[in-house]
Amino acid sequence: MDKKQLTQVGPALKQLGIRHIPSYTPEGRGRMERVFRTLQQRLPPLLRRAGILTKEAANIWLCETYVQEHNARFGKAAAEPGSAFVSCAGLDLAEVLCVQEDRQVSRDNCVSWSGQSLQIPEQRHRRHYVTAVVCVHENPDGRLAIFGGPRCLVRFDTKGIQIDEPAPAA
Repeated sequence: MDKKQLTQVGPALKQLGIRHIPSYTPEGRGRMERVFRTLQQRLPPLLRRAGILTKEAANIWLCETYVQEHNARFGKAAAEPGSAFVSCAGLDLAEVLCVQEDRQVSRDNCVSWSGQSLQIPEQRHRRHYVTAVVCVHENPDGRLAIFGGPRCLVRFDTKGIQIDEPAPAA
C-alpha cells in the first residue's frame, strides 16, 4: 500500500474533513482480515438458515435482522457519551462520493473516459481547456461530470450525452 498515492476513498474523506488512518502494519491489517474472514464464514450459513436466496432479500435481512443481532453480541459501548456526528451541510455528497480521476484535455478539447470522448464546451470564463488537467467524476449510476477546479464544466448522462448546458461564452 502506497502512503502517497491515495485510493478513491482518500480524496473523498479529505473533502469531507475526515482524517484517514490507514493500517500499514501487519498486525493492523491482520485484524481487518480476521473481521472479513469471520463475516465470510458466518454470513453464508446464516443466510441459508434464513432461507435467503436473492441479493435484495439478503440486503433487507442484513439491515433488519443481522446488524442488530451482531451489534448486540459483539458491540461495545462508546468510551465517551455524545455523538460524533459532524454535519456536511453545503457539500454535494454526490460529487464527493464518486470515482474521481484527473485527465489531461486533448487538442480537440475532449477527455477520454472508458472509451468515450467527452467534449468540454466553450465556457464563459475560458474558451478551451486544451492541455489542462481536469477531473472526471463518475457517479455510481454512471452519470459523468467534468470539473475544472471547483467549477463543473459539463455533465453527461450514462450514454455520454451532455445533459445540462453550461452558461454560453461571453
